Amino acid sequence: MHSETRTYRTGDREVVLDLTEDLRDFVAGLGDGLAQLFVPHATAGLAILETGAGSDDDLLAALGDLLPADDRWRHRHGSRGHGRSHVMPALIPPYATVPVLEGDLMLGTWQSVCLVDLNVDNHTREVRFSFLTGG
Repeated sequence: MHSETRTYRTGDREVVLDLTEDLRDFVAGLGDGLAQLFVPHATAGLAILETGAGSDDDLLAALGDLLPADDRWRHRHGSRGHGRSHVMPALIPPYATVPVLEGDLMLGTWQSVCLVDLNVDNHTREVRFSFLTGG
């Protein structure tokens, strides 16, 4: 297994951050296997979706409708509505797996691997990149 942790600055706003090129660089030349990503945070997740054509903004809008940033949440600390960030990983899990053949990601034409972060109180995120082979 080959593994490393990368750090990303997500800032003080909700974000869908495309990690695809970083993942592509990580697996380049590693052969056949599985690329596994994991976010060791209780308030962030990983999603595979189209980006750049509005889908990333649509995802944030849908999460805003589903998990409003208001005072309904029992988990209360940090900014208003912070509790929703702790619920989000049940919908957008903190892990993603992508098949790799001959060092290339087997994503569909429009698919990207993205970090999803609604937590405006935590400005830095870590993502563990791992490459698993059968041999």
